Amino acid sequence: MEHARLTAAREAVRSAGLDALLVGPSADLRYLVGYDAHAMERLTLLVVPAAGDAWLLVPALEEAAAHASGAGELVEVRTWGETEDPVARVVAALQGDGPPGALAVGDRLFSVFTLALQEALPTTAFRPAGPVLRALRIRKDPAELAALRAVGAAIDAVHAQVPGLLRPGRTEAEVARDLGALILADHDEVAFIIVGSGPNGASPHHAVSDRVLAPGDAVVVDIGGVRDGYCSDMTRNYAVEYLPPGYAELHTVLEQAQDTAVQRVAPGVPAAEIDAAAREVISAAGYGERFIHRTGHGIGVDVHEHPYIVGSNPEPLAAGMAFSVEPGIYVPGRYGARIEDIVLVTEDGVERVNHRPRTVLLAG
Repeated sequence: MEHARLTAAREAVRSAGLDALLVGPSADLRYLVGYDAHAMERLTLLVVPAAGDAWLLVPALEEAAAHASGAGELVEVRTWGETEDPVARVVAALQGDGPPGALAVGDRLFSVFTLALQEALPTTAFRPAGPVLRALRIRKDPAELAALRAVGAAIDAVHAQVPGLLRPGRTEAEVARDLGALILADHDEVAFIIVGSGPNGASPHHAVSDRVLAPGDAVVVDIGGVRDGYCSDMTRNYAVEYLPPGYAELHTVLEQAQDTAVQRVAPGVPAAEIDAAAREVISAAGYGERFIHRTGHGIGVDVHEHPYIVGSNPEPLAAGMAFSVEPGIYVPGRYGARIEDIVLVTEDGVERVNHRPRTVLLAG
């Protein structure tokens, strides 16, 4: 039986005046049919027509994997062999009585496939699929919310063990290795690990390096994993043995900013106002130019998805939305700090998914 998500996707395709939705390996594919396909040079493509049944084209050597994922229970799985042209197979199926007028193509479908489709269908208009699928994914159903709570608790448990890992003489890479093992103890996979010590913490997307931890280092630890298809993402700040000069004052401002922003979350509040709530506290304390990124991002089957909590987004929040609230302050050459929790918009307010202390914790 076709999944309700596929039915909703077909209705979205039809409402947008499109002939079909084309989705390659991505979170969208996992969301629609549960198949976590490899993104590679062999084409895998889910086709959801505005009229008719959806079907999934996979390389013959991936047929077993597609069925093992359960996708075969939702859609017809078609295969193509090594000497066949998969794009030609797709084009032939799409043309029917004539070329389609407009297609929505997955945001992460490799350009080599999209360009080949465009060349084979020169009169067809190609549109991005993101706007078509956005409304389906942005508000989570009860099962998705439960999954986010569970994976949030799992990453809380990892952060509880971080102070024991941050000792003088250890490298960021060694800490990250241990964090990876801890994440995998209660997640299906590691999504990312950031261990930013000392001046490395001033780069928001620093990953890890061979820098050796030293007493007085502030350390940003931002980690996430995937469990049952849903993502965790949480950031806390630590100091090795003692806090560096000026860090306590900076962190107190950040705690106030994050709490103010979370308290502002409620249905009907524009996303931009959550960003502004955090930014106003940080700016008033004199750190405005040190807050260099948006306040948050949606989360679900992707670590980053809609809604984005940024000053340019006027969209009203709605019950079922899930996103991070993660203001940061970064002082180049010295240290950085970011506090991140995942929150859920409820019918009358907000629910935090993460519950570890938000104060800076001493380690080592």
